[in-house]
Amino acid sequence: MKVLFIGDVFGEPGRRAIKQLLPPLRKEYGIDFVIANVENAAHGKGVTPKIIEELQEAGVGAFTSGNHIWDNREIIPYIKESKVLIRPANYLPTNPGRGSLCFDVYCGVKLVIINLEGQRLMGNGVSSPFQVVDGELEKWKGRADLVIVDIHAEATSEKRGMGWYLDGRVAAVVGTHTHVPTADEEVLPKGTAYITDIGMTGPYASVIGLKKEVALEKFVKQMPATFEMATEDIRLYAVLLELEERTGIARKITRVERRLK
Repeated sequence: MKVLFIGDVFGEPGRRAIKQLLPPLRKEYGIDFVIANVENAAHGKGVTPKIIEELQEAGVGAFTSGNHIWDNREIIPYIKESKVLIRPANYLPTNPGRGSLCFDVYCGVKLVIINLEGQRLMGNGVSSPFQVVDGELEKWKGRADLVIVDIHAEATSEKRGMGWYLDGRVAAVVGTHTHVPTADEEVLPKGTAYITDIGMTGPYASVIGLKKEVALEKFVKQMPATFEMATEDIRLYAVLLELEERTGIARKITRVERRLK
């Protein structure tokens, strides 16, 4: 099975990239299912029900998130009942939404997606993703053909550690959050596809999505600056996961980059 996992969708530019670039990508690679991290999809902060519907129409089947999931309050009643939007599993059990969901992809193949948030340098008091993921895997034991984990984290070491921790236990561990694509994609020794960060789908003539001038105002002058989203050099970054549903592990992981002309 071929799954495309799209990195952090940043604002309207990122959504436009998906709408224009995803249909030809699906045809080119014969993609069976598409996942996207959408915690920055609403002007760089959070996501809304309308945006979820917009990206579903473009061909995205499942959505992960991260530390900005609650930035738009209208997502709270939506995520309570959502069958497509996942929030980090290591948030409080009393938080709305679920940290993992199961999707019927085709011919009875069941794909479980687990969303985790890192503890290092993230600023949120979340539980250990390493402990929580064990409970999530136990919950789906015997009911999933394939499992993909999105570890939304700042620290490279934490993401890399999660890859080794889950090697052979899940089909893929992919990193999101830092908006910078890494070149370390590989299939680990026991069969789990891994990458430290997929990268951002959005404007790259920027500082991780923010207008350069705004970011430099803060860095150089050390003064507050109003958030302004960049709009130039729009790219889609993703990984193509070729997975074996019979064994539950990966055959191949390939970085995918496309630029919006």
